[in-house]
Amino acid sequence: MPKYLLIFLLCVSQISIAQISVLDSISKQPISYATISFGNGQGIFADDDGQFVFTKTLYPDVDSLFISALGFKNLNLAVTNLKSELKMQPKADELKEVVIGTKLNRKFKKETLKPYLDDDYYKCWLPTIESEIAVYFSKNTNKDQKLTSVIFPIALESKDWNKRKRANTDKKKFSTLFKVKFYDYDDGQPGQVLTYETIVFRATEKNGDAYELNVEDYDLYIPENGFFVSIQVMGYTDKLGKLLPNKKYKEIKSQSGIVKIPTNFRPLLPFTDEESAKNTFIKRIFINGNNWVKFDKGNGFKSSLLDQNLYNYGIGLTYNTYKDE
Repeated sequence: MPKYLLIFLLCVSQISIAQISVLDSISKQPISYATISFGNGQGIFADDDGQFVFTKTLYPDVDSLFISALGFKNLNLAVTNLKSELKMQPKADELKEVVIGTKLNRKFKKETLKPYLDDDYYKCWLPTIESEIAVYFSKNTNKDQKLTSVIFPIALESKDWNKRKRANTDKKKFSTLFKVKFYDYDDGQPGQVLTYETIVFRATEKNGDAYELNVEDYDLYIPENGFFVSIQVMGYTDKLGKLLPNKKYKEIKSQSGIVKIPTNFRPLLPFTDEESAKNTFIKRIFINGNNWVKFDKGNGFKSSLLDQNLYNYGIGLTYNTYKDE
């Protein structure tokens, strides 16, 4: 066999092993955007086809994978003899009903909570793959309310830093995928998810200073104790919106060796001091424990945002408040 052909076949073999699919064990359908966590605090995401790339060459220190997805039981497995298809079992439990017997043909009043917009780079959170941000919204009426859209503020970066304060300056291009979840209120922090639907959106510089996500078809009714909206960056995409492989860390050579710097993704997420309550929580997706922590001083966060008393990500909402029958 010619040498070049042998090398080609070995390369093809490595590629085929590296491509792994996450599937529903019953339907055999791909599970889009599953979270793949590594035992050492790193992680990646499957794409919309439920596929991700993993080899011992790429991740030599990883000996196990922890895979999670909405509506499925967690999967924990060793990387030894890793198969090309990983099957997850659907959860048997049902979501709690938050509103019973609501009629969609009732009259309603459309209401809006405006987002807090800001283009000051120094007042923004730099999204990293490891973090999920959740914001709490209370319910101030006993009437039925249906969520219709969520407005996520984003801040754009100028190509020319010296012109960043000009409204007409050219903006840096990006195409970024975000995942959105909804949680009920559980003793002051995010609890059970309100829908097992996988909800994602792609933001680009063309969306301006906010992205409005239509959620009317998900039939999300606001629970009596309020609810949380969360956002999590998944990484950059190609021009068609397909998730690209993204590493959690940038590796920079220094005199003492390789230094890992968290990869920040665009757009930036502006925080606000216009809310007196501290309603924002952070979860480190790939770190052991994976628990929610209020974004506040003294909770283990080192952030210039907290130094400026910027405690909240300023999400906006639109919803229908239904009239009594």
